[in-house]
Amino acid sequence: MAAPIASQQKNNLLRQPILGARRPSNYFWAAVSTVGGLGFLLSSLSSLLQVNLLPFSDPTQLVFIPQGLAMGFYGVAGSLLGLYLWLIIAWNVGGGYNEFNRETGKVKIFRQGFPGKNRQIEVIHSLEDIQSIRVDIREGLNPRRALYLRIRGKGEIPLTRVGQPIALSELENQGAELARFLAVPLEGL
Repeated sequence: MAAPIASQQKNNLLRQPILGARRPSNYFWAAVSTVGGLGFLLSSLSSLLQVNLLPFSDPTQLVFIPQGLAMGFYGVAGSLLGLYLWLIIAWNVGGGYNEFNRETGKVKIFRQGFPGKNRQIEVIHSLEDIQSIRVDIREGLNPRRALYLRIRGKGEIPLTRVGQPIALSELENQGAELARFLAVPLEGL
């Protein structure tokens, strides 16, 4: 379980960092996919060229069609998945911060996206438009625990990271801290 990310609060400024794709689990799965994909790819090439390219086994005994071909397919798929995971880690997709500033009277939600014209996602609203903070807790097979910022006439903006559900105590503490700072009600508990 990842350590909770503390928010930084000064008298008139509350800033909450949001962890994006740079999670330990993403590093693990990127490494596993890359190593596995390269292993399958080298097995396929060994089968095709009849030269052992792997130090721990002898894939030259495989018949290229269909076994080596299937290994090549799995190797390409695993390598592409590994490359995708390494790229989203490098780009830190989903990372950013929530900033609530009483001096300027603005709330700023900032996230990193995929490269391109709209890579940086920035949503700015007035603090006066904030209606409440809503806590969404759903248990079961696919649990969800999230905080939402309810804006008058605009709907809800998610404030928490995507992925692993946050611990209930941490979610409650974040929601209560934010509701206290903004002087708005906390809904859903």
